[in-house]
Amino acid sequence: MDILNVPTQKREATGKKHNKVVRKSGRIPATIYGGGENINISVTHNEVKKLIYTPEFKLANLDVDGTSHKAIIKEMQFHPVTEAIMHIDFLKVIDGTTIKVEVPVRFKGVSPGVKSGGKLIQQMRRVKIKTLPENLVDSLYVDISGLELGDAVRVRDLEIGEGIEVMTEGATPVALVEVPRALKSAAAAEAKVDAPAAASPAE
Repeated sequence: MDILNVPTQKREATGKKHNKVVRKSGRIPATIYGGGENINISVTHNEVKKLIYTPEFKLANLDVDGTSHKAIIKEMQFHPVTEAIMHIDFLKVIDGTTIKVEVPVRFKGVSPGVKSGGKLIQQMRRVKIKTLPENLVDSLYVDISGLELGDAVRVRDLEIGEGIEVMTEGATPVALVEVPRALKSAAAAEAKVDAPAAASPAE
């Protein structure tokens, strides 16, 4: 599990006016929730960008006045025009308390359908899971070594470890091997050639 250390500054004041001042100083207002307390902090964009702008799943290790808080990003607010990060809500990861997170889906093996000229189309890049922190994983894998042209793998085919509950419906497609148009055309032409000729009308 990749853990990113994030230094923070504690905020005593809150509210719109205070948050505006924080943003003007080049920092992002944030709050850590969980464990029976809310801690108001601020972070810089550089300190959290590797946590946010990545396809990977990472935990944050938030340093607040020398005390570490392991957490995940629960929610973010963006400016409607500039898309700058306006506020971040962190959820503290507490041993023995279940959490819901979205982790990336990764593939194992090589698809025979892809070898035959098909294209692997990934329809789900992340899947939501529910688990205890001690069972948390940074990704879930699915084996595509049995996928022929036109085949698909679904959520129920994911390799799921002990203590992990997938929150997505099992029949939801994760990926499929698309048949290229050229192969479809060739198959259609071959079928036409192999089709028996129509019987002549009786005289």
